Amino acid sequence: MPELPEPRIRAARPDDDGELALLDRLTWSHRHAVMPEPQPPYAPFFSERHTPEDCLVAELGDRLAGYVHLGFPTPLDSNRHVRQIQGLAVAEEARGLGVGRALVRAAVDEARRRGARRVTLRVLGHNTPARALYEAEGFVVEGILPQEFLLDGAYVDDVFMGRFL
Repeated sequence: MPELPEPRIRAARPDDDGELALLDRLTWSHRHAVMPEPQPPYAPFFSERHTPEDCLVAELGDRLAGYVHLGFPTPLDSNRHVRQIQGLAVAEEARGLGVGRALVRAAVDEARRRGARRVTLRVLGHNTPARALYEAEGFVVEGILPQEFLLDGAYVDDVFMGRFL
């Protein structure tokens, strides 16, 4: 059996926009998304809120396999010591190959490099694979908003997780 390549993490580039937008559409699911399924005309991936500078991408060989957005939870100066994972996606064919774990670790390292003291995130209560990954990487549940979202006919908890650096 051939050895699988390690995911290579790099900063996103503006020209990744189209491929990342497609990845976002292909991975969309109520398992992790609270927004409606994207419909044409599709919005660009990068925006004022999520710029290439705040995005890390994972590559397996020459293919883009996933991304993580690392932003600020609020625009307040008093909250600048905290970074928040504001999106994580892994291509279906790359799941189970360590891409998600590599992206979470890279996001934590990047937050530390940028001077953060904490990293937080929100994850849907029924997304057990993501919750297990975050817990394995040192995140703990810091709060739960019960039945915060109605998705596909079911009420879903919003779980707030965080870790100190």
